[in-house]
Amino acid sequence: MQPLPGEELPDLFPGFETRYLVCEGTEIYLRLGGNGPPLLLLHGYPQTGAMWHKVAPELARHFTLIIPDLPGYGQSAVPPLSSDHTAYSKREIARTMVALMEQLGYSRFSLAGHDRGARVSYRLALDHPDTLERLAVLDILPTHTYWARMDRAFALKVYHWAFLAQPAPFPEKMIAASAESFLNHTLASWTAAKSLDCFSEGALAHYHAFFAQADRIAATCEDYRAGASCDFEHDAVDAAAEKKIKCPTLALWGQTGIAQASETPLDVWARWAEVVSGRSIAGGHFIAEENPGGLLTEMLPFFKKSGSTLWPSLSEITR
Repeated sequence: MQPLPGEELPDLFPGFETRYLVCEGTEIYLRLGGNGPPLLLLHGYPQTGAMWHKVAPELARHFTLIIPDLPGYGQSAVPPLSSDHTAYSKREIARTMVALMEQLGYSRFSLAGHDRGARVSYRLALDHPDTLERLAVLDILPTHTYWARMDRAFALKVYHWAFLAQPAPFPEKMIAASAESFLNHTLASWTAAKSLDCFSEGALAHYHAFFAQADRIAATCEDYRAGASCDFEHDAVDAAAEKKIKCPTLALWGQTGIAQASETPLDVWARWAEVVSGRSIAGGHFIAEENPGGLLTEMLPFFKKSGSTLWPSLSEITR
C-alpha cells in the first residue's frame, strides 16, 4: 500500500524509526524507538499509534517501544471485508501482532493496549500465553462483558457499538457524509472535559488523515462487526471454560471513562486474569492524552517488574 504522505503529517516521535512489515499477509506500519525490554503499544478507535506520543518519550527511556497502526487504521494495510468479519477479529489481529514481534526478534514481550487495541491485547494474552511478560489494558472491559451487561444507560453511553456493527455499507456511508464532524464529536465526547483540548494538533492531524479515507472508515466499522460476532463468541468460549490470562495484568480506567460505566472494572478483570491489579485515574476514556503523567505513574513501575531476559537492542533488530 502507499503510505499517507509523511511530509504532510507531523513527526510526533522524534528519534524513532518507521517501518512497514508484512505480517500474516497484512502490511503493518510501525514506529520503533527506545532501549530495554520490548513493550508493544496498541491504540484504539478512532485513533492510530499517534495516541502514544505523550507517554512515548518517558517509556522509551526504559523500554524498546513497538508502536504499530492496527490493520485498517492509520498507515497499515486494509484487510478485505467479509461476511464473517474474521480478518478483523481480535484473534486474527493478535496473531498478526505476534508475527510482527517475531519478525523483530521478540519471542516474549510486554503489552499495553487502549480501547480496541486492548481487546487485541487480552485476546493475545489468552491465545498466546507464552509470549507475554506483562499486560496492561486501558479503559475497557472484555467484549463479552460489554454485550452481556448492555442495559439502557450503558447502551446510550456506547451507542457506537451497535451503530458501527450494522451491516455494510450503512454506518460507513453515514460517517463519510460528515467524517470530520463525526470524528471530532467522538473524540471530544469520550473525554472528561467533553472537548478536544487534550489532543495535540499533531495527533489530530494524524487521526483526521486516516479517517478521511472511505476504505479505512469501512475497516473501523468491520472492527466493530467482528466485536459483535466472532469476538463475542471467542470470549464466550473462554468465559465458559473459565480460561484466564496467566501473566500479571494491570487494569486502568478513566474516572469518567467508558469502562467504569458498567461494573467495577477490577472485579471484572479478576474473573479474567489470574493476577490483576489496577485503579482509576483522573480523566475520561483517552487517558494517554488526557492524563499522560498519571498513566506513566501506574505503567512504569508495573512494566519495570518484567523479566531480566537479554533483548536485542534497536540496532540489532532484524531489518
